[in-house]
Amino acid sequence: MAWAPNKGVAQLLQLEGEATAIPTAVFYNAEADSTHFGRDAITHYLEGTEGRLMRSLKSLLGSALLQETTVVNHRQISFQDIIATFLAMLQERATQTLGAPPRRVVMGRPVHFVDDDPVRDAQAQASLLQAAHSVGFEDVSFQLEPIAAALDYERRLTRERVVLVADIGGGTSDFTVVRLGPHRMGHADRSADVLATRGVHIGGTDFDQQLSLEHVMPLLGFRHLGAQQREVPNRVFFDLSSWHLVHWLYQPRALAQAQALRTNYSDESLHRRLMRVLTERQGHHIAHEVEQAKIRGSQQGADTTIHMSCIEPGLLAPLSVADMQAHLNSLLARVVNCASECVHLAGLGDNGLDTIYLTGGSCALKPFQQALQARFKNVDMIEGDLMGGVASGLALTQ
Repeated sequence: MAWAPNKGVAQLLQLEGEATAIPTAVFYNAEADSTHFGRDAITHYLEGTEGRLMRSLKSLLGSALLQETTVVNHRQISFQDIIATFLAMLQERATQTLGAPPRRVVMGRPVHFVDDDPVRDAQAQASLLQAAHSVGFEDVSFQLEPIAAALDYERRLTRERVVLVADIGGGTSDFTVVRLGPHRMGHADRSADVLATRGVHIGGTDFDQQLSLEHVMPLLGFRHLGAQQREVPNRVFFDLSSWHLVHWLYQPRALAQAQALRTNYSDESLHRRLMRVLTERQGHHIAHEVEQAKIRGSQQGADTTIHMSCIEPGLLAPLSVADMQAHLNSLLARVVNCASECVHLAGLGDNGLDTIYLTGGSCALKPFQQALQARFKNVDMIEGDLMGGVASGLALTQ
């Protein structure tokens, strides 16, 4: 979150300690009957506190799950209300800094909440608007997140540029081709400067899922051949590698279905690992370890390992730089193709772009940067404020 006093320089708000960015995670603590957010939520869960962790909340927008209810600390609560709870926390923490509750807000949204479905996409924004109104935000408007990032970048330009803004988040990858420059900053309506927008519903959690399927889930039986040379049914592994679906596997019916898979295994030790993960509720712990290994491998440019000691002492899943590149290649190709489509829609040729501007946490992934640079070989690539650029840009549009 950010604000721009008197339409001046945008200032990021501290949301969790001194951090100006907070993961979209909510933990309902069953032991203390309390609610925790962000890194605090994830820490409580990973330390084994009894309760329920909800993460990747934006991925619920536009899904059929949004209006359904789930049991949290012996109470029925809708996923829509969980999103509202997170927004209420943001309002409270903004109030602590600003001295009064913010009433007018500009909320960022991806180019597409839902790919190729305008009706569901509109429903997703309407649901987010309803949640914002329910917690006291009175005047709510929306801005595409890549456009917000572009406005933040524009403050640093000294001449006009045609820019491809790449905003890669946890659940979506959004691209915008926009004209930016010091002489355009004062215009209230920037719609004429936006040459094209495109988005695809692929982001950091999809990268994590793919790495989990390739490196961790085989340790639990994914692609394992049973006595009749048939693979173990794979639905449980796809759900276990998806942050927002993991908790469903802890329900009695899902546990019974997983237990029944034992007859599909020729190596029962793999099935025992799977059941240990489910009965001890280690799914989100595994997802966290996969994410951290991805970050380490990308930042260091070196081979690493995914630590699986929560399943079995000393159990490791190697993750090499080459493997990460290979296993993410198909997803990255779809994301880069989306970028190319955006440039094509803008009517630009190979030499039409001046700059690629990166924002969003998943833009830090080196295989993504390499794939994008390979597609646009002669275009300068600038890494902006990956976590705060969108918030700053949104504040500038108020």
